[in-house]
Amino acid sequence: MSSLFWLENRIALVSGASRGLGFAMAEALAAHGAHVILNGRNAATLEKAAGRLKDMGYGAEALAFDVTDAAAAVDAVERIREVHGRLDILINNAGVQHRVPLTEWQDGDFERLLASHLTSSFRLSREAAKLMIAQKRGRIINTGSVAAILARPTIHGYIAAKTGLHGLTRSMAAELGPQGITVNAIVPGYFATEMNEALLADKDFTGWVEKRTPLGRWAQPHELGGAAVFLASDAGSYVNGHLLVVDGGMSITL
Repeated sequence: MSSLFWLENRIALVSGASRGLGFAMAEALAAHGAHVILNGRNAATLEKAAGRLKDMGYGAEALAFDVTDAAAAVDAVERIREVHGRLDILINNAGVQHRVPLTEWQDGDFERLLASHLTSSFRLSREAAKLMIAQKRGRIINTGSVAAILARPTIHGYIAAKTGLHGLTRSMAAELGPQGITVNAIVPGYFATEMNEALLADKDFTGWVEKRTPLGRWAQPHELGGAAVFLASDAGSYVNGHLLVVDGGMSITL
């Protein structure tokens, strides 16, 4: 394997990693040599996910906490510092979805989406940056969304949070770049994950995605792994403040 993509001895924290895109990215990092710390809210589910990686011979552990709990998030990064002495890679992936017409949205629903996707990413990035600045090196990767480029009805909180996250990616990249830290976002299109089960079950919507996407299909979670490895590795060392769109071409077609 080319050393350009090798992540040996790197410590990586991936939030929302018990399943779906988070697990896929964690698996890809681990397969390329990183020791991956999987985060999620359900400790039992998280341990099973970490166990799957360990069974493959990869370095992995579980660290259960709610990313929207400020104290828990700060404590988690401090624990990583105490146990591992460093944090090289942070992937902010945790988040939830809420789909209802605009007039049915409650203030609490909107705030929950912002807290889950945007505020939690800001907080974990801030804490991770403290360690990375001391190391003079680090990689922060945010999971954005093609929905922040091409909007859709009913998911207003999600789109607002992801749009904010795209902007936060750029502002952090501008500040942390001089410290040897790159900050980028991966922007997925439609992936066949648990979060999208309702959409996958809708034949009309699934057909629309297939027709709307030049590659003619939904993406599979493992297809996001390469983008994460690229941005986390030396191969992406001069990529900073970039939104790497992985959507099969949906966002560049009419």
